Amino acid sequence: METENKIEEKTQAEEIENKEARAEKILEVKDIDNPSNKVTIKKGFSIHPTPNDNSTNNETRHIEKKKEREERIGILNIYTTFNNTLMTLTDMAGNTIARFSGGESTKQSRLKANPTIAMFVAQKISEEAKDNGITGFYIKIRAETGENNPGPGAHTAIKSLTRAGFKILSIMDTTKMPRGGPKKQGGRRGRRV
Repeated sequence: METENKIEEKTQAEEIENKEARAEKILEVKDIDNPSNKVTIKKGFSIHPTPNDNSTNNETRHIEKKKEREERIGILNIYTTFNNTLMTLTDMAGNTIARFSGGESTKQSRLKANPTIAMFVAQKISEEAKDNGITGFYIKIRAETGENNPGPGAHTAIKSLTRAGFKILSIMDTTKMPRGGPKKQGGRRGRRV
């Protein structure tokens, strides 16, 4: 009987040491609020000493916190015309991560600029962004040169990205405006006298 009790006490002590080791691996960052850079065990990580252990029950174990997820920002270029919607995701250096268009999401040519198709394109972009760990965007919207408004897909694409849980840091209109230049295509219309 005595040997069985000793064996049980040893196994209990080993289990406690294993729990301590697991808790230390899970929580790894120092607490900013605590000046001594020590953190007490959080809920769910209670470690109880064995009944025959001489240590006190009020003893606190010092474990480091879990690392918070780093924020990674990307640049999303949205080019919307009345014929198509193109979206390109890049990192802050300008290296392309993903590129999708309305033509990839639909077979019908007339629907390429549709807001619904723009939403599907935004979903594909959001999947790629999540795979690369991106949490927020700087958005640059561009319409066709000389147009006053972007195409119909721009607003819907941004809405679907915010619903997907991304932070939108800024939205910039980068539409090019003509400053003179060559004559616009197309001749005079109507009756010539």
